[in-house]
Amino acid sequence: MKPVFESISPPPSSSLKAFFQEKDEFDAPWHFHPQFELTFILKSSGLRYVGNSIENFEDNDLILLGPNLPHCWKNVGPQINKAQAIVIQWDLDLLGKDWLRQPEFTHIKRMLDLSEKGIRFDKLFAAEIKDIFIRMLKMESFEKLMCFLNLLDLMADQVQFQTLCDHNFAIMTASQQSERINSVYQYVRQHYGTKIRLEDIAGHLHMSEENFSRFFSKVMKKTFFIFLNEFRLNMACKQLIETDLQVKQISYACGYETLPFFFRQFKRFKQISPLQFRLKYHKIEGD
Repeated sequence: MKPVFESISPPPSSSLKAFFQEKDEFDAPWHFHPQFELTFILKSSGLRYVGNSIENFEDNDLILLGPNLPHCWKNVGPQINKAQAIVIQWDLDLLGKDWLRQPEFTHIKRMLDLSEKGIRFDKLFAAEIKDIFIRMLKMESFEKLMCFLNLLDLMADQVQFQTLCDHNFAIMTASQQSERINSVYQYVRQHYGTKIRLEDIAGHLHMSEENFSRFFSKVMKKTFFIFLNEFRLNMACKQLIETDLQVKQISYACGYETLPFFFRQFKRFKQISPLQFRLKYHKIEGD
């Protein structure tokens, strides 16, 4: 089966995405994404697919996945309880470019390098740190980030772990397709504040505009410009929360050429104006 690309964006107020998942059964398709992922199965059992690895899983299954590594968890047979998991996802440049090259993160970098094959941690260790995952969900963004770094530090010191994929396994996410989507993702991250034309992004991938549009819509199930607009709006939300910049400044910084167009797009996708969004967030934060 061909893995599906999943687009992931952290919430506007955080550098990472951490969430609790509860379902009748795990229904995510075989998929991949450019972010690292740490998944803690709280309650559930079945089969876990990671790369070319297929294993049984149960409670306290703790898995670290590298970027673009295809994966999914599937329940097998009747389930007594709902399937529950805590998932944390983050980008390679979580703390800025080359942060993993700093000496303090050497052991964490070693672990993250291994994660390209998928890592399964010892269940006893997972049970010991389970409460950290649960508590982290309720933390504010800065506290959550610090807790997450401490968590990576604990995990990187473990000697009881197993890589999941065969040593000669290479990510073949229709590999050219995976590389192209990753390249689009990185290009948008670097250039979202400037005007991006279809010919620019198509040329970056050495494709014609027509072929690129067809390719992107097929993989992402949306057009490139809808994707770009959603990305810019997410970055605008981040700036509305984290800075005191005027809305006009933020709109231009996020690549919008006119303020009215920015307002229309923001209200269309967020169902609220930029100013109302900022006031609402600060009111919640104040409470």
